[in-house]
Amino acid sequence: MFETKYDVIVVGGGHAGAEAAAAAANMGSKTLLVTMNLQTIGQMSCNPAMGGIAKGQIVREIDALGGYSGIITDKSAIQFKMLNKSKGPAMWSPRAQNDRMRFAEEWRWALEATPNVDFYQEMVRGLLERNGKIVGVRTSLGLDIKADAVVLTNGTFLNGLIHIGEKQFGGGRAGEKAATGITEQLTALGFDSGRMKTGTPPRVDGRSLNYEVMIPQPGDTIPEKFSYLDTPVLEQQRDCHMTHTSDLVHDMLREGFDRSPMFNGRIKSIGPRYCPSIEDKINRFADKSSHQIFVEPEGWHTVEVYVNGFSTSLPEDIQFKALRSVKGFEKVKFFRPGYAIEYDYFPPTQLKHTLETKLVDNLYFAGQINGTTGYEEAASQGLMAGINAHLKINEKDPFVLKRDEAYIGVLIDDLITKGTEEPYRMFTSRAEYRTLLRQDNADFRLTPKSHKIGLAGEQRLRRMEVKEKKASAFIDFFRNTSFAPQEINPILESVDSSPVKQSDKMFKVFSRPRVTMEHMLQLEKVSDFVDANELDREVMEQAEIQVKYSGYIQKEKNNADKLQRLEHVKIPEDFDYAVLKSLSYEAREKLESIRPVTISQASRISGVSPSDISVLLVYMGR
Repeated sequence: MFETKYDVIVVGGGHAGAEAAAAAANMGSKTLLVTMNLQTIGQMSCNPAMGGIAKGQIVREIDALGGYSGIITDKSAIQFKMLNKSKGPAMWSPRAQNDRMRFAEEWRWALEATPNVDFYQEMVRGLLERNGKIVGVRTSLGLDIKADAVVLTNGTFLNGLIHIGEKQFGGGRAGEKAATGITEQLTALGFDSGRMKTGTPPRVDGRSLNYEVMIPQPGDTIPEKFSYLDTPVLEQQRDCHMTHTSDLVHDMLREGFDRSPMFNGRIKSIGPRYCPSIEDKINRFADKSSHQIFVEPEGWHTVEVYVNGFSTSLPEDIQFKALRSVKGFEKVKFFRPGYAIEYDYFPPTQLKHTLETKLVDNLYFAGQINGTTGYEEAASQGLMAGINAHLKINEKDPFVLKRDEAYIGVLIDDLITKGTEEPYRMFTSRAEYRTLLRQDNADFRLTPKSHKIGLAGEQRLRRMEVKEKKASAFIDFFRNTSFAPQEINPILESVDSSPVKQSDKMFKVFSRPRVTMEHMLQLEKVSDFVDANELDREVMEQAEIQVKYSGYIQKEKNNADKLQRLEHVKIPEDFDYAVLKSLSYEAREKLESIRPVTISQASRISGVSPSDISVLLVYMGR
């Protein structure tokens, strides 16, 4: 069946696997996507949404690099919101509700339309390894499929165990069996493994809910989108709704605590800190009398509803009884109960920054196998693993994004350098250069880099260059064009800003906090320039951000440049840290384990102090 060898085999068809297969194939690798069920490619296993705080920035970065997630999201969206709009642009984060069935369908179509992608439905039970190098995979039917590189994106399927109350059964997702064999082989090869937990809420029948007593959560009046390409903008949106739990609901949930796998010791692994189950919330925050519940429709043409905020592994009778006491859910009908799932992961300090494993050449890990949580985090890792697998087997330089270049760079560096013992989720606070890493400029930051390695297409690059040229010209216009006091003072007075007494450049007055592009467009010179140059909303937003935040942006660039100097101080791969007696014991242990590539990476390892870095610098003659 598989007479020819593949360049890249991707194991798993979730968000990480789909992006990995698309990236490798679009760069020219003959790629095979092997998954246990071809009907669940791109499945939204948890909530039907993409983006959110910091996650939205990641989706835009994936799109800027030439990945598919932004395009798929735009084609299947049912609502769009730009979160944190009241804060500075570094915090703006796009988020979309999606039609779950259409999202998976669009992924399937996109992959089938991608040359170089083949598909095969079966479980991969093991890896073919020879002399420390991957050479293929072995399926449950005993088929050996040869390849130059393999990307593992197993999600929650590795020895997955589902918990509902005191019941537990093997599975990687509701209604799907677990994957076995891979963990055991990897540990035999010397890899460390661990267990993590995640959970999901009940799915319910929207026809049984009383939306009249809930608070509507509409999308933005003027919705935006994720992709920088010509994807559709939403013309119609579906509302979400919000309701709350109560003391009565909490009391009912507590009745099941003695049968909760979280509290009776059945679940021993750690769950996501920032997405706790409802029982964990009422246990940890006992002083709170209520918690928010977001009621999210699963699509345009289905009555199924996702109950966001009510993730639980309590017995199904307790789930049902408690949820019926939530306002608006008095007559709720269940489609399926919530559950928790435990699965194997591999601490990511065992990887290089390319996501290739240190122990086995040409083997890559991406997604929840690395201890992350979230579609966006998984998709970005899959994209980077697919890119680097292609580059490695073609003997080209690796593609690694730095912390000041992308949230994806922050994510991967955090995983490789610090590791994680709980499901890792991206936040804007994790990025020290978040003013540089905005959602609006991901194409400026990343599209030229991706085009250079052969992923982002010519059309994408040209669109970015036109946008950049127009934005720069608009900024120069503000720098070089003067205003008269009589034309600007009425605008300044309308926003309680001090009037001016003499003419000055528009850039200066536009930099004031309460003066917006909308105000500047009231000036005839500005509106004429916009019309003459056919500037769209995206260009005007880019110009406004760069004008108003130019000082902060330049300061952050300077800080990044200073720290980049340490990136150029390389540490030899076989460096013997034992010779440095001045290093602390903890630093020596961590450095030996993680084997950082540069002094900069070493400085970010937990337990390595500034004095330890000084020792390293002195030894290397710096």
